[in-house]
Amino acid sequence: MTDLTDIAIAIVLGGGAGLGLWSIASALPSWRVASLTVRIAPYVRDVTDPAGTSLPERLTDPTLAVARGARALWARAQARFARLAGGAESVELRLAQAGRPAGAAAFRGSQLVWAVVGSAAGALLIVVAVASGRFTAPVIALPAIGFVGGLVLADLALTSQARARVARIEEELPTVLEFLALCLAAGEGILGSVRRVAGVGSGELTAELRAVTVEVDTGATLTDALTGMTRRLHAPVLTRAIDHTVAAIERGSPLAETLQAQAADTRDDAKRRLIETAGRKEIYMMVPLVFGLLPLSILFAIFPGISLIQTGF
Repeated sequence: MTDLTDIAIAIVLGGGAGLGLWSIASALPSWRVASLTVRIAPYVRDVTDPAGTSLPERLTDPTLAVARGARALWARAQARFARLAGGAESVELRLAQAGRPAGAAAFRGSQLVWAVVGSAAGALLIVVAVASGRFTAPVIALPAIGFVGGLVLADLALTSQARARVARIEEELPTVLEFLALCLAAGEGILGSVRRVAGVGSGELTAELRAVTVEVDTGATLTDALTGMTRRLHAPVLTRAIDHTVAAIERGSPLAETLQAQAADTRDDAKRRLIETAGRKEIYMMVPLVFGLLPLSILFAIFPGISLIQTGF
C-alpha cells in the first residue's frame, strides 16, 4: 500500500506542477499574442490564400498546434458521442422549451463535458483514497459512476429548465392575451398588437412573440409564425389558445372577444392546476408528519414510562 500511496502523491503533485507550468507558458506574451501574419491574413487572404489552407503560425506558435489538435479530437469525440446518444428530437424540443438557442450537437458536447468532469472527479477520489490508505476494490468504479452521473445530471438539468420555462410561459399567457385584447379593442391590428406586446414585455412569452415578429418580418405569415411557436414549445395551454386565435384570424371572427375568452379559460385552467398541485402537496406533507413527528411524539410519551419501569419505581 505504501507504493500505491507514493504513486498517488506523485500523480497529484506532478499533475499540479504540470498544470501550473502550462498555465504560465500559455500566458506568456510571446505565445499569447497573435503574430502579424495572423492578424492581417483575413484582409489579404483573397489574394494570398483564397482557400485558407496556409497556416504559417503552426511553426511559430507551439501552443496553437496543440490547441488545434485538441480541438479537432474534441470535435470528433463530440460528434461520435452525439451519434451514440441519439434522441436528437427530444433534445431539440427541450432546448426550444428551455429557450437555449444551441442545437442538439452543442448540448451533447456540454453533456460530454459534464461526464468527463464527473469521471475526473471519480479518478481524483481514487487518488485521495489511495493516498489516505483507504483504497478498496469498489473505489475503482468511481470514474464510471462519475461519467454516468455527469450525463444524467446534464440531462436532468435541461429537463428541469424546460419544464420551468414552460410553466412560466403558461403563467404569463393570461396577461399577454388580455393585453392583446386591449390593444385590439383600442383599434390596433393583430400584428401591431403582437409587436406592441413583444416590445414592452419582459417575460418568456414576450420573448417568443419577439421571435414571431422577426419571422413575420422575414416573410412568414403571422398565423404560420404563431403555429410554429406552438410546435416549438409544445405547451398545451398555449397551443389551445393559439389554435383558437389562428382560427379566429382565418374566419374573420372578433379577435378581442376571442382573446378575452381565451384569457378567462387560461385563468380557470391555472386555478384548476393550482388546486391539483395543492392536493398533491398536501399528501406529500403527510410524509414527514407520519414518519417523523408521529414516531417522535410516541417516543416522548412512552420513554418516561419505560424508564420508570426499568428503574423499579
